[in-house]
Amino acid sequence: MSRTASPSPDLARNARPYLYGGEEAAIASALRSGQYNHGPITDEFEQRIAAFLGVPDVVAVASGTAALHVGLLAAGIGPGHEVIVPSFTFCATVQAIIATGARPRFVEVNHGTGCVEAAQILAALTPDTRAVMPVLYGGRAVDLTSARPALDEQGVTVVEDAAQAFGSRQGQRRVGTTGVVTCFSFGPIKNLTCGLGGAVVPRTPLEADTCRRLRGLGIVEPAARRAETTTYTVGGFGMRAQMSPLNAAVGLVQLDHFTETETRRRALWRGYATALDGIVGVDLVDADVDRTVPPMCAVRVLDGRRDRVFHELRNRGIGVGVHYPPNHTQPAFAAWHRPLPVTERLGREIMTLPFHQHLTLTDAEHAAGELRRVLVGGGR
Repeated sequence: MSRTASPSPDLARNARPYLYGGEEAAIASALRSGQYNHGPITDEFEQRIAAFLGVPDVVAVASGTAALHVGLLAAGIGPGHEVIVPSFTFCATVQAIIATGARPRFVEVNHGTGCVEAAQILAALTPDTRAVMPVLYGGRAVDLTSARPALDEQGVTVVEDAAQAFGSRQGQRRVGTTGVVTCFSFGPIKNLTCGLGGAVVPRTPLEADTCRRLRGLGIVEPAARRAETTTYTVGGFGMRAQMSPLNAAVGLVQLDHFTETETRRRALWRGYATALDGIVGVDLVDADVDRTVPPMCAVRVLDGRRDRVFHELRNRGIGVGVHYPPNHTQPAFAAWHRPLPVTERLGREIMTLPFHQHLTLTDAEHAAGELRRVLVGGGR
């Protein structure tokens, strides 16, 4: 959907990426290159993202889920290990942990932000903990500085699920530059989209090399070198998880416009905050918008009314969603269930309002107005 399309907070637009107009030409150019698995365009995307963040290296992969899987494996996480993770996240976070052979240890989040905090991490540590995976819900950075001495002493690695947080900051530093393993998603409705894709920000050159082997079936030699030899070396386990140049081409165009992305997303979130102010029965989830590039606008619908409000707004054509049902209550993860009353309450209250760059401030006011009318029980 191009930037010239008519904006609306309706259901159909929620999953459509916002495009700036040069993406089709970039894909056509990538098609003509004939390199669809991994090629110079992907390399350029990695270099441009690294330069944007101000880090030595970035490893592009096929999806945000692949980034989590590769990042955990590169950090040495595997069978017998435990990974502390909030239950309040998309199920992909947990599936990536299980894919390594490790097990999740679910923890609570702050009810007002949806993010885990250092005290909750420290209270959950066990002798088997080898990684902590904070989820940057709503794009908000998670500062675990106060927990780092204890984590470092036990040899626990921080692997950030920053799927929603590309461009956000922790203090003055971009997420991805704070010295931990950071995993981004570039899916269809993320702050920066490649159509589908992800990336890992490694901590060391060795970790970067490990990530590249893992994403490329364990093959040691890079693709360009393999084309010039009669053999190659498979050094260990690997997956086919490379980012296609077709996706990287889209991401490069998006990156050129990221200043506009930041500005418009923050303005839309602030517009919602103004429009929601004074509506009884709804609390806005704090995104720390001055430092966050928000991918969504989440609210808590209080007093057990979330489900009724959700369905009524959908019936009115307002594209609300639920992000996310708690994972510790899911059948697939029943083996690791722990009582988490704060998360369970949040799971009953959380609702996300339409949020994408097709929207105008007028659209946000309309969605908020419909929410107000539903809550007071009135009609249109």
